[in-house]
Amino acid sequence: MTKKEIEKSLRHSLIDNGKMSQGLYEYELEELLNEFKASMTKDNDDYIFAVTENSGDVAMALIEGKGQVHINEQAREKLKALWLDAYEDNIVKIIPIFAKQLIQDEIPVNGVKMAVIA
Repeated sequence: MTKKEIEKSLRHSLIDNGKMSQGLYEYELEELLNEFKASMTKDNDDYIFAVTENSGDVAMALIEGKGQVHINEQAREKLKALWLDAYEDNIVKIIPIFAKQLIQDEIPVNGVKMAVIA
């Protein structure tokens, strides 16, 4: 697939609330959960999420600091709740970066630290 086709698939699943693939999650992300958790701990992230795409299918995993794993649509909804009004703007900005990584056979993984504003 081309970068533009991957971007279209990501946009459909992440912004337009399209269906995500359980099979793709199991094939590409599930076995990496322990690595994601280790990275999150090492970097002291509050949560971490990863997205993958294959032939138009998209899968996502989000892990919270206490180890709770959210998959696909549940992960998308959790990220929306964590990012509140910034979700769509953030996703629009990072979709081209995700697509570039996916074209290079890399799975985009993003650790996030929550800022506390007093």
